Amino acid sequence: MLDIKFIRDNKDLIAAAAKKKLIKFNVEELISADDKRRLLMTSTEKRRAEQNATSDKITKAANPEERAGFITAMKIVKADLEKEETELKEVMTTWQNLMLQVPNIPDMSVPDGQTDADNKEVKVWGEKPSFAFEPKDHVEIMTKLGMVDFERGSKVHGFRGYFLTGDGVRLCFAIWNYALEFFSAKNFTPVLPPIVVRKINLFGSGYLPQGEEDLYKTQDGDYLAGTAEVPIMGFHADEVLPTAELPKRYLGFSPCYRREAGAHGKDIRGLIRVNEFYKFEQVILCEANHETTVKYHEEVNRNTEEFIESLGIPYHTVANCGGDLGLGQVKKYDIELWVPKEGKYREISSASYFHDFQCRRLNIRYKDAEGKLKYAYSLNSTAIPTPRILVSLIENFQQADGTIKLPAPLVKYFGQETIGGQSSLTK
Repeated sequence: MLDIKFIRDNKDLIAAAAKKKLIKFNVEELISADDKRRLLMTSTEKRRAEQNATSDKITKAANPEERAGFITAMKIVKADLEKEETELKEVMTTWQNLMLQVPNIPDMSVPDGQTDADNKEVKVWGEKPSFAFEPKDHVEIMTKLGMVDFERGSKVHGFRGYFLTGDGVRLCFAIWNYALEFFSAKNFTPVLPPIVVRKINLFGSGYLPQGEEDLYKTQDGDYLAGTAEVPIMGFHADEVLPTAELPKRYLGFSPCYRREAGAHGKDIRGLIRVNEFYKFEQVILCEANHETTVKYHEEVNRNTEEFIESLGIPYHTVANCGGDLGLGQVKKYDIELWVPKEGKYREISSASYFHDFQCRRLNIRYKDAEGKLKYAYSLNSTAIPTPRILVSLIENFQQADGTIKLPAPLVKYFGQETIGGQSSLTK
């Protein structure tokens, strides 16, 4: 959410932001609703003052006739006030709904484009493996090694269902333990947040109202969040943070739930796009300074790059185009891992910053050096998701004999150097 004064003073910027992000939003409709809101607020305040003054006159009336006259006048004022308050309530609902649809303004460095196909490559790392045999995909490899069961997963869950089994589970735990150690060393506080969240947290973090079709909803009206970012952003809602405690740096770990409603028929094979998964998420709240938030944005994205590099998986990083940005994002990077069997890169991480868009919605503030209250800035980045990372990890490190050679950092946690065949135990 943006400040209404900023919106009124920068209508052209808002219109340009909507156009760049391919979001249908009429800023003039909001301005018109705001004009009505302001007019009615002034009028109702005037009516209340008039009502209070008339009430005072009734109390002080010297005789019954004078008192009766004031009571009659009071009834007229009260009727007019009730009518305007009803109208104001309706206008406020319209105004609030429109305010929630205002797109944040993308950074000047964000490339133009309509879809992820228009994202701009900014970095390439690693040497793509060259196989002396016909490489298999992760579905075939993992199924043969007893690491996954898609058939029974579909029987139990339905479309996009899966069971991780045996070494598939152990490999995930190895990745989780390594990720916890790796990202904790980057000065993040680990958090296990609730993933069943109240609706306000999804509005606050910007996932509503646009993304409701992709969310799982409980019968109580709560939601299953698709990322730990949502509950962690709600952690400090309606708080004034001591400046000395900024930045707040959190590493959330949680199950995540996404309906993938807009992806029917897309990536239906394997572990690329599933309805439930686990993910580590980096979240930072910092002072309201553009240079500071850009610095942290580069840092959290680089953290994930370093993690991927430590595993030796080839990747590239792209700057997302305007059409691939969400409502609140100012800028976003995606890291995509090389998938040998498909011969393409696949997204594993997104890093975004929002300025005060989320914190204004959630009322997260701090006092600056002069004691002035300001909304904090927020940013986040995927640390690592499972099971999606298994796709690239297994396909890149498959061996001719059907085994998987594990990256060195995971051997410590997995207890073996390979999966399948005659494993070499570490000591």
